[in-house]
Amino acid sequence: MVGLQKIWKKIYPSEDRHRWMPLIWLPFMVWVFVDPLWEHYGPLGWVANTFGGIVFILLYLQAFSRRDPYKLLSILAMTAMAPVFVQVNAGNVALLIYAAAAGGFHPNLRRVSLLIGLDVGILGFYAYRLQLPVTFWGSMLLLIILVGFANHYGALKHCAGEKLRVANEEIEHLAKVAERERIARDLHDLLGHTLSLITLKAELARKLVDRDPQRAKQEMQDVEQTSRAALAEVRETISGYRGQGLAAELIRARKTLETAGVMVECEASEVPLSPAQETVLALALREAVTNVVRHAQAQRCSVRLSRDQEVCTLEIADNGRGADTPEGNGLRGMRERLEAIGGSLQRRSEAGTRLVIHLPLASAASALRN
Repeated sequence: MVGLQKIWKKIYPSEDRHRWMPLIWLPFMVWVFVDPLWEHYGPLGWVANTFGGIVFILLYLQAFSRRDPYKLLSILAMTAMAPVFVQVNAGNVALLIYAAAAGGFHPNLRRVSLLIGLDVGILGFYAYRLQLPVTFWGSMLLLIILVGFANHYGALKHCAGEKLRVANEEIEHLAKVAERERIARDLHDLLGHTLSLITLKAELARKLVDRDPQRAKQEMQDVEQTSRAALAEVRETISGYRGQGLAAELIRARKTLETAGVMVECEASEVPLSPAQETVLALALREAVTNVVRHAQAQRCSVRLSRDQEVCTLEIADNGRGADTPEGNGLRGMRERLEAIGGSLQRRSEAGTRLVIHLPLASAASALRN
């Protein structure tokens, strides 16, 4: 059974979901093999007719399963064989219908028209030469045209369906890529900030363990609490939880900076933010504070949240070393999040680093009303 399947795959190597459609019409080919028995052909004529019929069927299958140029060569060979069969039996002119069916299954109308026109020309020649009845060649003519152009319409629908399938697969792939990038940004923002805080507290505890054991113990307790909070945050993020909001992040930012020995100035006004905007601002603030602690070597840092008419502004400025270096993953992720909800990010590196974030409030007000 497996051997037969392998042979069939070689004869008809089609993996298309329409691969069984051309096979529906093959049973009608039985007349090519039965007619010589009724006409009492000799052994040689019967063998030649049978062999030719088998070759014609193989070409028919190849025409539907192969790509150009093999497909076109198979169709032309079928068209050339039909007149040969007609010489043996006038009824074999019906083979032109199969050639038209194979030639019509192509999205190029000009090519389909030429192939069908060739079949019609052969039919007309033999209708005149063999003096075929009008009812016979007229019905053949109608079938050649109808089957050929019907298959052309089917080919157009098939191509459109394939394009739609490929487009859907591409959209699905891009959606997966975007989701992976979003998860990567979220994990970077969540874990980067927390691990930085844990590192700072662990270093401080190490320095205090001999000089002030009680303070070192307190710092290690903070490390434990921070680790537990980080674990809870990761779980909440994975389950789609948005977090405690911008107010909680401002408190956390102050605590992180003070632990790192940075003086903090924090001013926050009441700003109506949608949940999405609040989440993005909170993550942006977290990333900015993490960068100050890790890279800035600053003594002071100011955080200001304000509203100017229909624009919310979040500004994080430090007096650290400031560097005009390319954006890393954190800043790039921050910018992508902001731009996705209509915001913008500016970075200035004069006398420290200043990040200025602008968000339009119109969408936030609409979200709150809904």
